[in-house]
Amino acid sequence: MSFGETLARIRKEKNISYRQLAQLCDVDHSQISRIEKGKVSLQLITLFELAKGLEIEPMELLRFEFDYE
Repeated sequence: MSFGETLARIRKEKNISYRQLAQLCDVDHSQISRIEKGKVSLQLITLFELAKGLEIEPMELLRFEFDYE
């Protein structure tokens, strides 16, 4: 599971749309969509903003498998 997949899973578990999450944090809804699809890299501040909007610890978003290759 990738970072984007982890983000999408948590967002959906909380029944939050892209737009709702965008309103809860300082990240545009289209950016959230691109992050979930793995189309963009994200900055550390974005990770913190997403965690804030989801009301979770940032570490929860970092629990995913990392491909070292």
